[in-house]
Amino acid sequence: MTLWRTPRWLAGSVRNKLLAMALLPLLVAFPMLVIALALWGNVAYDRLLITKVRSDLAVAHGYFEQVLGEVGSGTLGVAGSQALYAALRLTTPTDRNGLSEQLALARERLGLDFLLLYDAQGKPLARAVPTGLSRADATAPIPLMPAALGASLQAGRKSTQARLLLLEPEALDAFAPHLSPRLRIPLVATRNAAPATREAEHRAMVMLSTHPVLDARGQTIAVLAGGLLLNQNLDFIDHINRIVYPEGALPFGSQGTATLFMDDVRITTNVRLFQDQRAIGTRVSQAVRDAVLGRGNTWLDRAFVVNDWYVSAYEPLQDATGARIGMLYVGFTEAPFRLVRHAMLAVMGLIFLGVMALSAWFSLRWARSIFQPVQRMNRTMQLVEEGQSKARVGEISARDELGALAGHLDELLDVIDDKTAALQRWGEELDHKVAERTQELEASNASLQMAQQQLVKSEKLAAIGQLTASIAHEINNPIAVMQGNLDLMRETLGAHAQPVRGELQLLDEQIERMRLIVTQLLQYARPTEYAGYVEQLDLNRTVNDCLVLVGHLMSQTHIEVQRDLRGTRRVGCNRQELQQVIINLLINAIQAMPQGGVLRLETHDRNDGAELHVIDSGAGLSEATLERLFRPFFTTKNDGNGLGLWISQGLVERYGGSISAANRPQGSGAAFTVRLLTDPVAPSATPTNDGRPGAQ
Repeated sequence: MTLWRTPRWLAGSVRNKLLAMALLPLLVAFPMLVIALALWGNVAYDRLLITKVRSDLAVAHGYFEQVLGEVGSGTLGVAGSQALYAALRLTTPTDRNGLSEQLALARERLGLDFLLLYDAQGKPLARAVPTGLSRADATAPIPLMPAALGASLQAGRKSTQARLLLLEPEALDAFAPHLSPRLRIPLVATRNAAPATREAEHRAMVMLSTHPVLDARGQTIAVLAGGLLLNQNLDFIDHINRIVYPEGALPFGSQGTATLFMDDVRITTNVRLFQDQRAIGTRVSQAVRDAVLGRGNTWLDRAFVVNDWYVSAYEPLQDATGARIGMLYVGFTEAPFRLVRHAMLAVMGLIFLGVMALSAWFSLRWARSIFQPVQRMNRTMQLVEEGQSKARVGEISARDELGALAGHLDELLDVIDDKTAALQRWGEELDHKVAERTQELEASNASLQMAQQQLVKSEKLAAIGQLTASIAHEINNPIAVMQGNLDLMRETLGAHAQPVRGELQLLDEQIERMRLIVTQLLQYARPTEYAGYVEQLDLNRTVNDCLVLVGHLMSQTHIEVQRDLRGTRRVGCNRQELQQVIINLLINAIQAMPQGGVLRLETHDRNDGAELHVIDSGAGLSEATLERLFRPFFTTKNDGNGLGLWISQGLVERYGGSISAANRPQGSGAAFTVRLLTDPVAPSATPTNDGRPGAQ
């Protein structure tokens, strides 16, 4: 079933198809690419701005923590100073002027808003008198230590850093009445803010540090409290803004701002409500309040701040108990960046439109250069079909394949009159090809006969394999019966079997020998069941590993091993099977030199693999032995079964290799050659040798 049918106007004209092929990518792919780039650009641009404001918040937070540390460390330094301790000892209860002056100097040096001194019982001793304070306020009595200072003292023993606290106006007015004018902040109606139940904010947010003054014995003799009021602290917030957003830090005319919030109310900020009026008393939007103060999250997103959209970052501020009491904010106006982003998208769109228009113009010209020659050739063929044999395409300006095709069409029409002679010539050539094909068929017939002979040979080999497997299976049964009866006789006779212990052991050895012969027969009969995974092996390394494995036999003889391992090509074979072949050849060579001699091992590269030569200096091989060497059950030793070389030959031929044996050209001894391939054939299911057995 056809899911989409080609329109009739497109199916009947190559011209329309070419125009569609040329214009569709421009009209579809280019706009989609522009949209994808615009979407990706928006996301990437937003992420870049969020990353920027996150780093700005980190800078502001670092400075805020630094000020907390300076307030705490400065107060601690004054509390632990020798000058304060000496002043406490010399000052009488009626003379506090010297002590107050010393505290005033310390307050000025540290930049604190207040610095008070109480005795160990919380009774006031002195306070720093700010410059410009009226005489009535300066001489006003100092109340007992407020509860907030006492709680701060307990926390100050564990940390040198000041803590944020929210104080009621009465508490602050009790020890720092000169700060009262900065407390009342009228609330300003703010767009998107949560509904308000009060008209003004009277509480104070202070950085407070309280530390004990200790005598020489470590006893508390006084308590020093110092702090900084954050309400309407314009110098503090402007300094943060200068650190985070120095001159020229923001491009495109964007303005950076910083703000401190008590709860959701701006208590100090450089955000402008009007031209010169700061937005103190305005409130944060409810969405930001819920996220930061409600859930304790850090806000990193665009937000509506007072009267404009800002790329904003808010983080919660916590007091000494961990309660969220306010927020630290930094951000910059989004409008300049938004305008730049829109301008960039517009420029990108114009560039793409220009590219599309230029590409469409070139595509139309190139399409015309294709369909015009096709139309002329089509018209020529119609005229020829109508009987106008002299019709021709004529000269075409195109120099591409279509121009060549038009020329070939004219040439074809010119030689139509000669086609009879050409057909005759083709007939003669066909007769010649038939004769050649007949000869090839005869050669193929000879190859088929050879293949049939090879098939008969393979069937014979398969029959030998099946017969071998059947014989091995039938021998296993009596072997098992014999072994079982021997074990039963040994258990039944017990100690009475000692006189025939040697005979029983001899029977065990012979049964084990028969079992080994049966296993080797099965390995030859079913090679695929014993075939392992083919690996690319280093022949030299395999030879060295096999020498280690026969080291116990070498240690019992006086045989000198000479190695000439010059082969570099890897061979494809199963590691265990190749080791079995090499170890079998090494054992044969060792047994051929019972009085000692020289065992020489050589490796060489071949075009398709590598060769291994195992050469001994023994008695060599007779002609009769060479003729029967690779036949099963042929052996020249009394304790051999004659299957070793037969099995080894089958293992090597399974991977496309071969084993051959000969006497050394000079001197005595035999030489065995193992040829292996780099890219072996897959192990076959039937034996690949022709039944020629091996010897041990």
